[in-house]
Amino acid sequence: MKNITAAAVLMLVSATSAFGDEGMWTPDNLPKAQVQANHGFTPDAKWAEHVQKAALRLAGGCSGSFVSPDGLVLTNHHCINSCVQQLSSAEKDYIKDGFLARDRKQELRCPEIELNRLDRIVDVTERVREATKGRTGEDYSTAEKAIKTTLEKECVGKDSAVTRCDVVSLYHGGIYNLYQYHRIQDVRLVFAPELEAAFFGGDPDNFNFPRFDLDMGLLRAYENDKPMRPKHYFPFSKNGAEEGEMTVIVGNPGGTDRQLTVAQLELARDSQLLSYLLLLAERRGLLEQFRSESDENWRIAQSDLFGTENSYKVLRGRISALQDPEVIALKRAQEKELRDFVDADPERKARYGRAWDEIAKAVALQRDIQDQYAYVEGGRGFYSRLYAYAKMLVRGADERGKPDAERLREYTDARLPALTQRLFSSAPIYPEFEKVKLGWSLTKLRENLGTNDPFVKKVLGRESPEALARRLVEGTKLGDPAVRKALWEGGSEAIAKSDDPFIVLARSIDADGRAIRKRYEADVESVIARNSELIAAARFEKYGTSVYPDATFTQRFSFGEVKGWDEKGVPVPPFTTMGGAFGHETGHYPFALPKSWHDAKDRINLDQRYNFVTTNDIIGGNSGSPVINGKAEVVGLVFDGNIHSLGGNYWYDERLNRAVSVHSGAMLEALRNIYGADNLVREIEAARR
Repeated sequence: MKNITAAAVLMLVSATSAFGDEGMWTPDNLPKAQVQANHGFTPDAKWAEHVQKAALRLAGGCSGSFVSPDGLVLTNHHCINSCVQQLSSAEKDYIKDGFLARDRKQELRCPEIELNRLDRIVDVTERVREATKGRTGEDYSTAEKAIKTTLEKECVGKDSAVTRCDVVSLYHGGIYNLYQYHRIQDVRLVFAPELEAAFFGGDPDNFNFPRFDLDMGLLRAYENDKPMRPKHYFPFSKNGAEEGEMTVIVGNPGGTDRQLTVAQLELARDSQLLSYLLLLAERRGLLEQFRSESDENWRIAQSDLFGTENSYKVLRGRISALQDPEVIALKRAQEKELRDFVDADPERKARYGRAWDEIAKAVALQRDIQDQYAYVEGGRGFYSRLYAYAKMLVRGADERGKPDAERLREYTDARLPALTQRLFSSAPIYPEFEKVKLGWSLTKLRENLGTNDPFVKKVLGRESPEALARRLVEGTKLGDPAVRKALWEGGSEAIAKSDDPFIVLARSIDADGRAIRKRYEADVESVIARNSELIAAARFEKYGTSVYPDATFTQRFSFGEVKGWDEKGVPVPPFTTMGGAFGHETGHYPFALPKSWHDAKDRINLDQRYNFVTTNDIIGGNSGSPVINGKAEVVGLVFDGNIHSLGGNYWYDERLNRAVSVHSGAMLEALRNIYGADNLVREIEAARR
């Protein structure tokens, strides 16, 4: 928040209801009057249904969309980076060299990508309310999870292979909706440019603008070993984004904290964000060191390093926002406005008045136990895919023996297809990398919990973190998907008999993880959830559904326009050009364009618009979202926000917050004139007809 006056803060107090282009709206509650007033466009029901079903969610944390009737899917390169790396080897490095399937026989299946198409939303608030009525603490937590599991199981039925159902809490418990998705797990890589093009500018340019990135990737959805034939898809616009044009971004923003209490925001500012930021800084150094040791290490570590650097910059932006006194002043003023509304009526005060104080008490306990929860149950002390597999196997063997409604949520029948896709993944494991990561994270476990902590002693015994990591990795067979599958199918008996060192470790500490999780869910999570429902009810009484809910990694529509901004009095134009990329490069990574670009320079339209910015309200998880116009045509592809957008986790500033996208014309220009992907250009352009 920059240069906001006290008067402006007071004016923004009522930003509890959206203004301008603010808002990440659910598809069943679009702000039609607001969009008509701002952009002269009314999103009717038919348009909204088409957009909803042409858009996609990548279950691992991104968005995408169908762009042809043959199941072609558009998303970001950084959203499929893990797939590209998992399909690569020392001999075929698709991260470095890029990938293009010249025909469908050359398309390669991604080991772990799942696509979700949102088909239906059902309000299940009353069933959840009835199940949790009058309950508190552990009783509330148990009842809430049980009814969610029951609702999801009813929704999925016998079609778990192709149906996914999630009960979603909106407005922090104000509404519970059941989201039914069509699940697609046969997803194949079609096109990915070289990393030098897709992430040109690297971490220095990340969350900045001007940008010059071809952060795009193409997948294809398959069903029954044949390309999927979606009824709904987005054709590419003939001209792409124009300045001043209305833009709609439809995707799955991962999470915002705009409706948290001040106590929760202060915990994030003073403790949670800072501790994790310091951990990420150390992890980045670890990964940089490993990557610098050889070209192969560079390839192996790049995906982990990208995720770490990206998260580090995001958290820096969030801390900066929360450390701004005027942001906290705004949040205090918004909270006071709602609390004054509650206190003004005795009946409202009796129903809702204690909610903020109860959350503050839970936050105080959360502050005390958050490190133990993060390092023991949350996995922060066990940075290893091999350990993650072991924990899945040990927990899964126990949980699958229970009635569905009594299981931990991630092991319910409705969620097992996503879990087993990860567990049985054919993605390669790199033992030396595992040793380095696990050894380092075990040192962080010891450092943060203390050398005399009983859990630390149980894990390490008399071994050093590095020695334990080496023994575990060198002795395990869990790198083999067939071994993991045999243990999964063997159930409790196979797990009990296994002498695999990772299984032995996971068995020995499972009770510790369950204990801290149980305490967290009963004394922190359930208290916050129950009282957040009360605050949501008060908010509804005052503002109704003119308020959009915080993001929840579910589909949202954001309305905006192509528009630059003023940066400290200097205008920032909304577009860059492909020719500008050549002017921006230095010849050294990450500012070196790949050879393919230099070879094709004479064929490229250097004036073609490349990246652009819009006023759309987005957050992490929107990566890969299509940018469409009122005709539901692709005009761009979101891949980032500007530096000001990082504070968008807590509030939206239309003057400065911008979404950053690749222009649709640039994508076609690159496919045609740099990569010679005429087959894909024909497929995309044919979809217009």
